[in-house]
Amino acid sequence: MTNTISKFDLETAANPEGLRRVAIDTLTRVEGHGKVTLLLDDAGQVQQARLHIVEFRGFEKFIQGRPYWEVPVMVQRLCGICPVSHNLAASKAMDQIVGVDELTPTAQAIRRLMHYGQILQSHALHFFHLSLPDLLFGFESDVEKRNILGVALKHPDTAKQGILLRKFGQEIIRMTTGKRIHGTGNVPGGVQKSLSTEDLSTLLKDIDQIIEWSSGAVELAKNLFQSLPNDYTHFGEHVCGNLSITSRKAGEYGYFDLYDGNLRIADKEGKIWADGIAPNDYAQWISEEVKPWSYMKFPYLKKLGPENGWYRVGPLARIQNCSQMPSELAEKQRKIFIDSSPNKIRHQPLSFHWARMIEMLHAGEVIKDLLLNPAITSNKELVTTGARRGEGVGIIEAPRGTLIHHYQVGEDDLVTKCNLIVSTTHNNQAMNESIRSVARTYLNGQTLTEGLLNHIEVAIRAFDPCLSCATHALGKMPLQIELRDAEEKLITSMGRH
Repeated sequence: MTNTISKFDLETAANPEGLRRVAIDTLTRVEGHGKVTLLLDDAGQVQQARLHIVEFRGFEKFIQGRPYWEVPVMVQRLCGICPVSHNLAASKAMDQIVGVDELTPTAQAIRRLMHYGQILQSHALHFFHLSLPDLLFGFESDVEKRNILGVALKHPDTAKQGILLRKFGQEIIRMTTGKRIHGTGNVPGGVQKSLSTEDLSTLLKDIDQIIEWSSGAVELAKNLFQSLPNDYTHFGEHVCGNLSITSRKAGEYGYFDLYDGNLRIADKEGKIWADGIAPNDYAQWISEEVKPWSYMKFPYLKKLGPENGWYRVGPLARIQNCSQMPSELAEKQRKIFIDSSPNKIRHQPLSFHWARMIEMLHAGEVIKDLLLNPAITSNKELVTTGARRGEGVGIIEAPRGTLIHHYQVGEDDLVTKCNLIVSTTHNNQAMNESIRSVARTYLNGQTLTEGLLNHIEVAIRAFDPCLSCATHALGKMPLQIELRDAEEKLITSMGRH
């Protein structure tokens, strides 16, 4: 499995002082704050293109010293879009800390229900609100209509369905965690409560409509992708391997699962490179590199090194990394997705949208199955006995990709170590490769316009990045502090470069 990093973007561009700098600051229609910088020579040829994450959160550090039972609630403050994902990953890690290896059927069902509700609402938000304007109107269309309001005016039924799909997922989260954002439903060893019969009836009333709309969204995403102009056939394409978790049935891994499973790694041609990697063994396979121009780290496979070992996560990776989806309608659509590619493995970022809608359909089907499970309303929510441990790793598939939470806890119950590798961090190198591909193809030698620069943003949005979630490592970025008086006169300054 080899994915050599492009020499197009050297660590230091040749003669950078002689190049013109263009910045996209800030990126729009993504969660969090980031920017892209381009360095162009006198002929307008792009010599360097980089995605910079410019905000710093530091969760990995300030969680140290906190009691372990506080962590699942604390870490979900990383994000207001996918707090359930962080809450669940941390809770799975803390299950190990308290010695619970198997949850009650009710806790399993409730956790899966909130997780698939999170998948549904997040995918609906990204596709309908953030990405659909580009796909419907064109990358260079009028910026004033290239937004959700433009979609609502031109395609009101589509916009309404997107809003109601997201609302349904948010209601599941509210019913299972207590709040739509930053709920407290999970605790080490289980959940706080089961689903009430009233909430169950409400969800069952609407679930068939949700599945129908999700099926329509798959068709819409497929048609939009397949109708792209030939100029966009390889838009932002980057060739690399895929990483995700898969579950096991009858002794074999490869079954699609977003909540539980072991890591699977496939090379750029889809050949399984490593399989069945237990969550607690992730650090034997994955390491992270820090670069001086971003607060987001660069993960890579240890055996291949940072230059060749980068990979892709998320819907595009998961759909192609599994052998079967355990839901009828989504599996049918997955096969269409796979069979429609002559090379079997897709590497175009825009195909993320198609894969994402297949996952949303799968989430709807799984939610219906869970609602019909009697355990969902049982009152057996918690396991309270187990042998205390000092270390725990929780891995789930968040909406944007594989999410890893790793904690060590001392005998005093305080966290001594925290390592978070979030979905967007896994995709860091892949996103950088995509924007370089777009820059080479569409921007070289051109007079730069808002529409052309939006091509860069379209490539980034395809990954559905959550930039807030991904900013943990201080790295080596410069820090400058200035002290000025009331008249703005500089008194003193100090910096770290």
